[in-house]
Amino acid sequence: MSIHPIEKVRTDIGDTAPAGEPVLSLRGAAVRVGGRTLWSGVDLTVGAGEFTAVLGPNGVGKSTLVKVLLGVLPAAAGEVRVLGGAPGERNAAVGYLPQRRTFDAGVRIRGVDVVRLGLDGDQWGIPVPGLGRAKRRAARERVEQAVELVGAGRYAHRPIGQCSGGEQQRLLIAQALVRRPRVLLLDEPLDSLDLPNQGAIAGLLGRICHEEGVSVVMVAHDVNPILHHLDRVVYIAEGGAVAGRPAEVITSETLTRLYGTPVEVLRTSDGRLVVVGQPEAPALHTDRHGRGDADAARG
Repeated sequence: MSIHPIEKVRTDIGDTAPAGEPVLSLRGAAVRVGGRTLWSGVDLTVGAGEFTAVLGPNGVGKSTLVKVLLGVLPAAAGEVRVLGGAPGERNAAVGYLPQRRTFDAGVRIRGVDVVRLGLDGDQWGIPVPGLGRAKRRAARERVEQAVELVGAGRYAHRPIGQCSGGEQQRLLIAQALVRRPRVLLLDEPLDSLDLPNQGAIAGLLGRICHEEGVSVVMVAHDVNPILHHLDRVVYIAEGGAVAGRPAEVITSETLTRLYGTPVEVLRTSDGRLVVVGQPEAPALHTDRHGRGDADAARG
């Protein structure tokens, strides 16, 4: 399968970080929701083509960090920059995949049409016959390239309700990529997928990041499927956060300091990480769908 390098077709997006400036940066950032500070003192720098995971137990504000980067929620303190500007200013160059949603088996819209919604789903009106033909052709080509990039060509023309969970997730990632973003923000894209599909999607995201030069920030409940693809980790807990290389952050010493209580990081014989001594470790995937609405909003 041939891959269309994103750099070659990004001429229509001018929302890029100035030369030498990080793609994403947070300095002493904090956020408040409902009068409560979820986290503070967050320092993070993400360069072009880096894969960053946001980890931590449920309800600590992992998804909220993504909303701050999108400009949906303001930072209560510190500085946040996205592609050299304030959050929200350059969202045309930011792809976003929210927490996993599934499609009922009876949904008849084709996968390729779901991908197309990421390109022009915010536009209204009826096209005028004979006008914009070249634009429509270019849009079709862009959708085809996004579908090919995620390896979904075999089933993209099926009704999306008839696609498996892993196939649906690939199509939704294509939707987030169809505008050829510089940054891709994903909120628990592996949630509810079985282990083989988790590994396949993790590998896909790692390739998009490192081969296509897209900076990926992904909220994750289980670090293990993506561990070997990661460049950086942000671990949020107890109202604070620590960021750095995975080998620096996911350690007994660092997490003990962050939680203020003894925490032990163990590595199994197959290389998986298990964090012992806190209620919910990022290495232990659990069902999140029974949480209350307030916890789901905080992530």
